[in-house]
Amino acid sequence: MASVMRHVSPRRIRSDIYSFSASDISSAEPSSPCILSVLSSLLERVVVRNERQSTSTSQCLSPPRLGVFHGIRIPDISIEQYLERIFKYVHCSPSVFVVAYAYIDRLIQLNSGFRITSQNVHRLLITSVMVAAKFLDDM
Repeated sequence: MASVMRHVSPRRIRSDIYSFSASDISSAEPSSPCILSVLSSLLERVVVRNERQSTSTSQCLSPPRLGVFHGIRIPDISIEQYLERIFKYVHCSPSVFVVAYAYIDRLIQLNSGFRITSQNVHRLLITSVMVAAKFLDDM
């Protein structure tokens, strides 16, 4: 699940988000915006940190409570590939992914016991992207 870490400047992210037009999104083979790499990198770090913490504390505590987002098994697709796939088939703007990350961040802040793991990150992503797309793109 390790991805290549690249340095991406905030200026490039900003220009990347605002430079996509509707014709770019609906083209046959859209290039993926760099915000997808940044978002996948952030989420992969969170997943690794949370899973490391859960394995170190699992001997002391009871097993974690599973929520509605937890899957039975870990999906075979990486977070970055999943985001690129969503971008390719959903035809939403790159700003949707920024808002989706804000929604995930709010969820974590409001539910202190909730942890993003490899069993729930894909479901959280598709749900937050769907809600963000409804908010931003369906107006």
